[in-house]
Formats: sequence, structure tokens, C-alpha cells
Amino acid sequence: MPINIILKELLEITKTTRETRKILNQKDVLVNKKPVSDKKYPVSLMDVIEIPKINKYFRVLFNTKGKLTIHSIDKKEADLKLSKIINKKLLKKNKIQINLDDGRNILVDKDTYNTGDTIVFNLSTKKSDILKLEKGSIIYLTSGKNVGKVGNFETIKESKGSQKDKVIFKIGKDKLESLKEYAFVIGKDKPIISI
Repeated sequence: MPINIILKELLEITKTTRETRKILNQKDVLVNKKPVSDKKYPVSLMDVIEIPKINKYFRVLFNTKGKLTIHSIDKKEADLKLSKIINKKLLKKNKIQINLDDGRNILVDKDTYNTGDTIVFNLSTKKSDILKLEKGSIIYLTSGKNVGKVGNFETIKESKGSQKDKVIFKIGKDKLESLKEYAFVIGKDKPIISI
């Protein structure tokens, strides 16, 4: 979703595109700690929007209808950017390329990452951590009939043939399933971000 639409329609910080352009030109809006000047700049799931002059911080999430929504967060949480691993491949010289859901690729030396895990980037310290897709981890559903909901991951149900793998998870006492590609790990025992 373009930053212009977010500022005008979701956050109602600006009333016109002209106002948006003025704020952006003054470098007053940051996305993942970087100033944004293009009104068409695309903002997507888990991106962090900051407007430091007015002490406002937001994370982009999905609501339970599957629409992008803006969730208000505190300054400390604004340091965390979560990215899901969607693929990985071995390159020459034993380097591993990790492909992330936000379009970024990173190179690593050790193959300790799995597809479905989440990398947590601290945008201030530049350090990163990993949240594994494993029993007991907290997942956020990014599509399907449970979109926008949070549950406890149980196990992966591997599918045969051309069908896709599914995850089994719990919300309260209810045991549910969804496609593995919809599961986004957001914590080990509890969410590290507010939803």
C-alpha cells in the first residue's frame, strides 16, 4: 500500500496528496528507520512507520478481514522488524542466500535457518535474532479464513503430491489448521510484538 494512502486515509495525518508530499519532503516519515520521500513508496506487512516529530509509531498488519491495517505501537517496539523466510539456496563458496517475504535477500555463512522461520531485525542496533517455527511458538495468520488471528503452533502436516503443507495450531482450546505459507512466527512463548 502506498505511503500516501496510509497517511491520508488510514492515519488521517494529511488531508491531501500535496500535504503528504510536503511532510515526506521534510523527511518527517520513516519506514523501517529510513526516511521516505516518494508518495508511492510501498509499505507492506510488518513494516514499521515512524513519525518522530509527533512521537507516533505504527506497524502494518492484517485485520481479520484480510485488509492491511495500521496498528499503533510504542517507541521500543518500533525497533523490531520481522521478516519471514520464504526460501533459501546454496550459492558458490558455501554461502547461503536467505529470501525474505519483504523482497530482501541476505547472505549467511551457517545454515541454521529454515523456510517458515522468522528473522527479527533490530533496526537500531542492526542485530538480528531468529524465531523458529517449532512446537509452542506463536504464529500470526497472514491469509485464509483465520487471517489476522494469533495461535500456538503445534505441528506441520505434510501433504502429498501437489498439495501444500499445512500447520496445525491452537487458538484457546480449538485446534485448527491452515496452509504453512500463511503462518508467520511472532514469538516463542508469547508474541514479541503487539497485535
